[in-house]
Amino acid sequence: MLRFPIFILLLILFLLFACSTPSWFPIKLGSPYKAKKKELVNKEVIIIDKEEYVKVSNPRASEGGNQPKYLYIPVDEYLSKRETFAAPVTAKEEPKKDLSESSTQSMSSSTERNISSVSPSVSSPLDLKKKVVIAYLDDRTTSADEVFGDWVAEKLTKEVNKRSQRVIFIDYQMVQDFLEKRGFVLADLETPKVLSLLNEGFGIHALVVGQLSGPYVFATKPAQDQDVTASAILKLEMRIVDTLSGRILKDLSTSNPIVASREKGVFSEEKAKVRAIDLAISDISKALSRELDSLDWFCRVAKVEGEEIYINAGKLTGLRIGDVMAVFRPGGVGERGELKGKIQISAFLGMDASTAKLIDGKKPDVNDILKPTKGT
Repeated sequence: MLRFPIFILLLILFLLFACSTPSWFPIKLGSPYKAKKKELVNKEVIIIDKEEYVKVSNPRASEGGNQPKYLYIPVDEYLSKRETFAAPVTAKEEPKKDLSESSTQSMSSSTERNISSVSPSVSSPLDLKKKVVIAYLDDRTTSADEVFGDWVAEKLTKEVNKRSQRVIFIDYQMVQDFLEKRGFVLADLETPKVLSLLNEGFGIHALVVGQLSGPYVFATKPAQDQDVTASAILKLEMRIVDTLSGRILKDLSTSNPIVASREKGVFSEEKAKVRAIDLAISDISKALSRELDSLDWFCRVAKVEGEEIYINAGKLTGLRIGDVMAVFRPGGVGERGELKGKIQISAFLGMDASTAKLIDGKKPDVNDILKPTKGT
């Protein structure tokens, strides 16, 4: 008599746990998707070939050599070994006026907001930041003991970053390491395959490459008791490559006024070199900032999983929860094709990725092009 009621009771409990977790149950299972988003708040996430990666500090970077400062680790691996990796805080690396502490703290609450609770909006394309990577410059200095290419590229990045609030610079060493693990070498950097990977995976709009010649030093010592006077000249040449079309958007070139680099006294030759580099960077950074600011903004669909649409741009770029994006099929090289529909940003994923929901038209496909548009 007792076996039948016990069997029924066990069956009812099994059905309850199979369908949902009761409110009184002490262990909340929750949504794995929402839990993952919470763990990735304030982390830099990219999606390449439909797989999510998170930017972390390289635990072996202190060993020196060719060890990169940062790594991209698959998200699942990061979540299972969080204590192994110390994820970098992007806001400290690239301080911007709009990355206040309050805006960072509000990101976690933003991930819980549903699109139905916000009004359709649109971020102005002028406010959205373009992603750019400056490759190390080809150094044509005659002295094998002095290599300035990587140092000049780093200084140029910092100078442009001061002048423009519409550019996000992606660390070149990290990108280079990522490409090398996929079998690409430096000579492949401007090939269509690599440019597409930079655009579709990292969301990079432009690649800046070039070379430097010099600095060449001219020193004089008028008399025995007088200090050496030295001047130097440096020539910088670079080009801006559009990652979407593969076209060279602009060629830039500059050389510093040799008179302005004149230095006198102890270490005058070294001081003249530094002065020449600073002058050349100051000049070319003005033109480079203008060209980068004028780039056309767009982003990509990185992944589609059920009703969730993943986008390779987010809060750091300047998108907002509720923004409406027009979806275009990729057209010819460097072009967007037919309009497919509209999606609306529903949550942020990490520092600069986001998720969206379809609100009109056909469901997007991976690599579809997105542009800001007015709401419905």
